[in-house]
Amino acid sequence: MKRLSERAPYEAFVDRPRLHLPDDARVAVWFIVNIEEWAIERPMPRTVLTPPMGNPLMPDVPNWSWHEYGMRVGFWRILDAIRKRGLPATMAINGNVINSYPRIAEAARDAGWEFMGHGFVQRPMHQLDDQQAAIRETVRTIADFTGKPPVGWESPGLTETESTLDFLRAEGIEYVANWPIDDLPSVLKTRHGDMLQVPYTVETNDIVVHAVQHLPSDAFKHRIIDQFDQLYQDGETNARVMAISLHPYLTGVPHRFGHFEAALDHILAHDQVAWMTGEQIAAWYWHATTGDARG
Repeated sequence: MKRLSERAPYEAFVDRPRLHLPDDARVAVWFIVNIEEWAIERPMPRTVLTPPMGNPLMPDVPNWSWHEYGMRVGFWRILDAIRKRGLPATMAINGNVINSYPRIAEAARDAGWEFMGHGFVQRPMHQLDDQQAAIRETVRTIADFTGKPPVGWESPGLTETESTLDFLRAEGIEYVANWPIDDLPSVLKTRHGDMLQVPYTVETNDIVVHAVQHLPSDAFKHRIIDQFDQLYQDGETNARVMAISLHPYLTGVPHRFGHFEAALDHILAHDQVAWMTGEQIAAWYWHATTGDARG
């Protein structure tokens, strides 16, 4: 397969079969809490402060610290908000976070969160010397820590080369969150069998709202609510999947956090909502479309 576009055959949503979520829910909602390791010795994946006089300086203490606040404080706000509402979550985790931030990894494991591979450290797949080795190390580290290998994968920055899906499927990954192309899962083709894309988001994502578009503190709340309300209406005719992508250094800060909780409570006020993990959504879709537990 030489072109990425060949991996995802086109499907018009209106031609898709009617599917039914558990308890006849209209919308499946899943959280992706992105937990990343940013090395202070390297350029930061994103910045909140531009460098003085336009010249990047290393180490980049203020921008590294911006992210580090999320690991020290913001993550714990998000964990508490999700846990006290009794909701499941998927954590997209750099594999080495298990070594460098074990307190976070332990808390997520104890909370029953799904661990989804997110690279070994926070670097685009295109910049890795050996993608397959990095994927294998991530899978092994998560499996050793949690007792089971990850089923899902979200690449740092949603990056893929033409070979990434083949490498992922060869290492046992069954679904990816790199392809925000649909409101339902669909099949991606690899050299090692079918892979699912589970609907992810580039817009109900705090990176886009706050780090790219620089919108006000309450903008993520309004976007989540607007997205949910439309999908809930659409869900009368066919199931829908809604992703909410979070980063502790953005959503977990004091001036935004109350708005995030308000968005959660808006969704919780509705019946016919299935709160699921990515792994649960993938298993539901395989069973609904093939009758099997997986593809």
